[in-house]
Amino acid sequence: MSVFVIASFCFLATSLLSLIRIIIGPTAQDRLVGLNLIVPQVVAIMVLMAINFNRTIYPLVLLTKVYLASFKMIIPVITGQSNPRVVHFRTRLKSELARVVLANSITLTPGTLTLDLDNDHLIVHWLDAKTIHSHYAAGLIKGHFESWLKRIWM
Repeated sequence: MSVFVIASFCFLATSLLSLIRIIIGPTAQDRLVGLNLIVPQVVAIMVLMAINFNRTIYPLVLLTKVYLASFKMIIPVITGQSNPRVVHFRTRLKSELARVVLANSITLTPGTLTLDLDNDHLIVHWLDAKTIHSHYAAGLIKGHFESWLKRIWM
């Protein structure tokens, strides 16, 4: 069992225990126990960050891209002048899990929706397409997602 799995389990277990304590209600003993639950969570987070820095950064990258894409989608949605297209492109990711994360990241980004993931082929609906050229479209849609996921699942 890897250190990453152990740290993830500790974080999940202490989070669930904290949630149960919050639901049940605080007492004097529970406040002391609560402090004992927070310390392992902090340690688990520090271990997770030390194990793979890229795994802790990727959610922030995804959140930033989603936030920026939502602003880019305001004008096409309000004016109704969109250019919807279905584009097909390939990914260079080797891991099946990395491909699934890429497909879900594309789907979470406003204006794009992953329709199909077949091995290394992705079919994406793009609400405001800038091009139909698959290579250029791939660069615009998957952007930095693929490079970050390569760092995580190499």
